[in-house]
Amino acid sequence: MQAHVLVRPGQISLREVPRPLPGPEEVVIRIRAALTCGTDLKAFLRGHPKFPMPTPFGHEFAGEIADVGVRVRGFREGDPIMAVPTAPCGRCYCCQRAQENLCETVMDTMVLGAYAEYIRLPARLVKVNVYHKPATVSFPVAALLEPLACVLHGLEFVSLRPDDTVVLIGAGAISLLHLLVLRAMGIERIAVLGRRAKRAQHARRLGADQVLIGGLPAGHEQVLAYTGGRGADMVIECTGQVPVWEAAPGLARRGGQVVLFGGCPSGTRSRFDTQRLHYDQLRLISPFHFTPRAVRRAYEMLAADNFNGKALISGAFPLHELERALREHQRGSGIKFAVVP
Repeated sequence: MQAHVLVRPGQISLREVPRPLPGPEEVVIRIRAALTCGTDLKAFLRGHPKFPMPTPFGHEFAGEIADVGVRVRGFREGDPIMAVPTAPCGRCYCCQRAQENLCETVMDTMVLGAYAEYIRLPARLVKVNVYHKPATVSFPVAALLEPLACVLHGLEFVSLRPDDTVVLIGAGAISLLHLLVLRAMGIERIAVLGRRAKRAQHARRLGADQVLIGGLPAGHEQVLAYTGGRGADMVIECTGQVPVWEAAPGLARRGGQVVLFGGCPSGTRSRFDTQRLHYDQLRLISPFHFTPRAVRRAYEMLAADNFNGKALISGAFPLHELERALREHQRGSGIKFAVVP
């Protein structure tokens, strides 16, 4: 089979490799769509601490079951499925406390290699985080299961009212996924603060109440104007940049909530105004990854009629044009692109 390997930052190699075979409790998936994402783009451009190179590449996918292990129940060859690339062990300290996203081995056992014709899913994943794809959901939209689960997990820790004002910092795919989720939840006053007008056009199209162009700290005045000088009820940081983390609490009202969603580079530090955090009673949350509960909710949302996941898919590329797809993602000419073997 053909599979992309990330050899080093900036170099991808499409190679002929052996097609995987399933173990007794495993399945092999024929990839029908794998999506570009910010994490894969960053790994391609500058490497990633969790992706030692050379490494199989790609982790947002959907497809059909090609081979089934002899002890697998509930799935058979030909079934269209949607899945995420990790699953918890169910036994460690955090798993026993319903914090499966912090499982001791969840990242060590992450499945990579979705930019390929086939991928093998281990037993722990098959048991927990693989779902039958509804016929009404396309393969590219089904591949949104993983990032959507991350977004829904992050929102588990906050409280929202229908009349809340939310400011999303950043206009990339994760910010726009938050936008669609919040709209599906009935939140109407949502502003997207981004530096690039081209990306901001996507936010307008997807239903942002307001699009604010400019970086921080300049965007601070725009947010105050949008909120009548009060600040946002909730601020969601989606860039993973230390200066933006530090500026995010300044956009929230007294008693507001700040979700630091974007992951910053390893070894970095942030500093915050302790007076503001304490006396204005700001709530800071920094969610990571997802739990099986969040995956279930993401599956249900994608299968529902009120979630416009297809609006995030800006086009498709054949497998051999992965690098072109990543470059288009980087340029902001679309939101996410499907790579189709």
